[in-house]
Amino acid sequence: MSFNMHGFYQGTPTVEDLIKSMNPDVFMLQEHWLTPANLCLFEKEFKNYFAFGSSALSNSVASGMLRGRPFGGVMTLINNSLRKTTETIYSDERFVVVKVGQYLFVNVYFPCSGTANRLIVYENLLSDISMWRDRYRDCECVIAGDFNCDLDGADAVSLMVLKFIHDGSFVRCDDMFYCQKRPTYVNEALNQQSCIDYVLTSAANDVKSFVIADPNINFSDHLPLVFEIVIMYSNNVSNSNKSGVSGNGTQYQLRWDKGNIESYYH
Repeated sequence: MSFNMHGFYQGTPTVEDLIKSMNPDVFMLQEHWLTPANLCLFEKEFKNYFAFGSSALSNSVASGMLRGRPFGGVMTLINNSLRKTTETIYSDERFVVVKVGQYLFVNVYFPCSGTANRLIVYENLLSDISMWRDRYRDCECVIAGDFNCDLDGADAVSLMVLKFIHDGSFVRCDDMFYCQKRPTYVNEALNQQSCIDYVLTSAANDVKSFVIADPNINFSDHLPLVFEIVIMYSNNVSNSNKSGVSGNGTQYQLRWDKGNIESYYH
């Protein structure tokens, strides 16, 4: 499931409602607006999932007191039942890469209209995503999130993404399920709506369904995208992964307060 939360506290009721009704294996969330110190709220709130992502406010917080409206941030939640088959690969303030089985899940939040140097930022993000896909050529790939552009349009950004889709042999899920071609961003207060959230896949035959959901509880101005993909994976875990876990399931942690201070300084 892909969903622009429009803020952690606005989006959390929707995520909780979707967990109760659908219990998705993967959440690809955008615009949580949390600072780095508050990213732990995801695992506190959604205890059946582990989180991997980043904040877009790191530089703002580092430069002093946070001023103005919070913005951005991406987070991917993976069901705890898939922990053994999941590899967290890369996290940036605009995209997160996670490998589940033989699938790469790329959670994206692209720059919106009005962003400084938008074309350059967009181009760099697409290049970085292509690099990670090239590194994992043996995997199929899903890219989902807020693209902040209409892929049926003809502006420079849309044409750039369409070329990326063509060159990467991706397929849009809304093209596969044509009845779902409808607005994903709906702002009734401003009387605005558009289709800017998408799911791209490199393996169209693995996609069994795609729906733009309209949940009963939704305080965001975006609608969740729900897609079902059949993934083959093994439950076998290598010995190297097991070495840090005791037989009774206890997870050990480093005690930095017991560390060698002299070695640390060195």
